[in-house]
Amino acid sequence: MTKSKPFVWINNKILPWEDAHVPILSHGLSRGSAIFEVFGTHKGELGTSAFRMDMHLKRLAQTARLLGMELKFSTEEIADATAKIAAFNKSGRGIIKILAYWGEEAIVDLVLTSKLDVAIFTVPASENLGLDQMKPISVCFSKWRKLHPETVPVQAKACANYLNGYLIRKDAMDRGFDLGVSIGTDGFVAEGSIESLFIVKDGILKTPPLGPILESITRDTILHLAKDDGIPVEETKLQKEDLYEADELFTSHTGIKISPARQFEEKVLQAPGPVTARICKLMEDVLTFQDKRYMHWFQNLH
Repeated sequence: MTKSKPFVWINNKILPWEDAHVPILSHGLSRGSAIFEVFGTHKGELGTSAFRMDMHLKRLAQTARLLGMELKFSTEEIADATAKIAAFNKSGRGIIKILAYWGEEAIVDLVLTSKLDVAIFTVPASENLGLDQMKPISVCFSKWRKLHPETVPVQAKACANYLNGYLIRKDAMDRGFDLGVSIGTDGFVAEGSIESLFIVKDGILKTPPLGPILESITRDTILHLAKDDGIPVEETKLQKEDLYEADELFTSHTGIKISPARQFEEKVLQAPGPVTARICKLMEDVLTFQDKRYMHWFQNLH
């Protein structure tokens, strides 16, 4: 018997998963205008907690502002709704995905002025989701460039921006690699399809600076942990050659916090290398509630 899917919170209503839908001609689907956030839930002694939910909801509001949109609900209301649906579904380890979108049909209208609908999904951990499965990956450069920040706001978690990420990932997979890394139109290394990029050279952790890349919360977490642990950190522009000459390379994103690269293009790398392994342990201690210094990063849901 197939396990039923969790319920969904949509605009102050709790509905069965199969009833969470929009018209095919909705603006969010037909115009690609939806925005979103994703963050992890972790189960500890005090119940289920969301990891850095406050920062994710702050970024959701920022995305709406960057795109000239307005949400139907405040950040505080969305936080309360997230706790409500997580408790209703008895959520444990997993992820929460929040979508904000125009659900109304837009056959010819390009710009709408109504407020965005909001839907909150709790997705339990599963083998397919791949949470906590840190496994070495192969990485290559993509033929596709990163979106220029003057064409669309790359700081926005907009669904339409991820068509660029789709092309980057597909290009890598077509070449037999797991992930692709994009180069910005300025010629410097940017990021992966949905991943932030880090390299280690001579014991120094390096990552591209903000501006042309997403202000990733997982990236911010890694930088905090590294600095607090005394690992030298540089947010600096990286040339393509820097990746070829790196001692270690890893990517990060919400679902799988750290993925060490065993191969970059034709170069074989230690995966994880010593600095990457150190950061992985720091992250594990935080997410298993062993490092009490970062308990403020968790928001209790139920």
